[in-house]
Amino acid sequence: MTVQANASGDTGAGTGTGTGTRTEVPGPAGVPLLGSLLDLRSDSLGTYLRAQQRHGDLVRITAGPPGMRAELYCVFSAEGAQQVLASDAAGFRKDNRFYQEVRESFGNGLLTSQDEDYLRQRRLVQPLFTRRRVDGYAEAIAAETRSVIDSWGDALDGVVDVSDEMMHLALRAVARILFGTDVETTADVVAECFPVITDYVLRRGYSPANIPRHWPTPGNRRAAAALDELYGVCDRIIAERRRGVTADDGACDDGTGAGARAGAPGEDLLTLLAAAKSSDDGEFDAAELRDQVLIFLLAGHETTATSLCFALHLLALHPEQQDRARAEVSHVLGDRTPEAADLERLPYLTQVLKEAMRLYPAAPVIGRKAVAATRIGEHTVPAGADVIVAPWVTHRHPAYWPDPDRFDPERFSPEAEAGRPRYAWFPFGGGPRACIGQHFSMLESVIALAMILRAYEFEAVDTEVPVGAGITLRTTGPARCRIRRPSTP
Repeated sequence: MTVQANASGDTGAGTGTGTGTRTEVPGPAGVPLLGSLLDLRSDSLGTYLRAQQRHGDLVRITAGPPGMRAELYCVFSAEGAQQVLASDAAGFRKDNRFYQEVRESFGNGLLTSQDEDYLRQRRLVQPLFTRRRVDGYAEAIAAETRSVIDSWGDALDGVVDVSDEMMHLALRAVARILFGTDVETTADVVAECFPVITDYVLRRGYSPANIPRHWPTPGNRRAAAALDELYGVCDRIIAERRRGVTADDGACDDGTGAGARAGAPGEDLLTLLAAAKSSDDGEFDAAELRDQVLIFLLAGHETTATSLCFALHLLALHPEQQDRARAEVSHVLGDRTPEAADLERLPYLTQVLKEAMRLYPAAPVIGRKAVAATRIGEHTVPAGADVIVAPWVTHRHPAYWPDPDRFDPERFSPEAEAGRPRYAWFPFGGGPRACIGQHFSMLESVIALAMILRAYEFEAVDTEVPVGAGITLRTTGPARCRIRRPSTP
């Protein structure tokens, strides 16, 4: 992470609560005219971290010129995060500008929908993400991991960029599970189009003002072309799947998903989504199916890729922990392919992943808008305020994590976990909007990391990997490792 000096002063400017009272919420003053805008643009994660260190667990940050100035209320404590995401979740909605831009590009799927739309979608999709069904994807995950491992035999000078490689692995795995035999075409299109679209969403989501999307500017035209190509591929495959779903295919009619065997031929996730229906919620039409597919592609590959990338990077920097994790894998698996049941048999490897997700949470910042004035800790957040909770900061909070920058998988032993607040660690969000794919992500990450560590030893070439906050956490430089076959089994 790049941490830049902030020479600006601090302020405890009062803010209206919507009830006629005022409360002092501290925060950085920033610079004249622009507030903290430049700090947020150059290093938003470092800005949030400094804000907590200097001002506490509820901080008000202002950014932008007069007339377009935004106020951001940042909640950094575990207790505050629990309030925003869980106990008072109904009072904090996904109504901010950023989610609107995601919605306009990636559709109104589970990530962005609200109210009855969200509840209906969740009821239709939930049976497809039971533990039993997700466990059926273990074989597909292992096959894609094996393909990546085999390709490393041709690595130039024995060096691989684990950021690029894990993005490739996670994308192919989720595309295979979503689309089955169409993995080649879809993975290539997503790899080409997603960066263009996500950069476009970020620019618009964090800009004080935007021109209309339909104006023929170069940026609008590039994004529109990428969206057209991505939508076209998805729509073609969706049409094929819908033609293949007959009237009596109701695998999910009873709401349990028991009528379909996870991983069976012809039962990729898109086929199951096309068949999902109930008497109360109906079924997804073609546009709704595309929305779900795009959200699953977005959330299902970038997040897992980040976790795997930094698990490998951190182990490459800590050979003792790497050797311990490899020894556990060797003892539990031997030479066989890992399966879903092995997650419980690999506790230290799971601890490694959790610690990597603590230091590098794939969703480093989560945004909401306050419905009404709400007391959080010692201060009040006003009605209509933009609010964030920040795993990036809470995961480094010294009240929960002694020596927070140190990599230590023992933080996630059962005894250590039991002694911390529930929301000291929340890489998958929390409350009623918690990520539906948590088990899928952990399944993929454990299986892939086990197979990779068994095949190779890692030594860090890049000891520092810069990161930034996009839609998900992203590396902004290489994460290269030197690889070699293990010297001992």
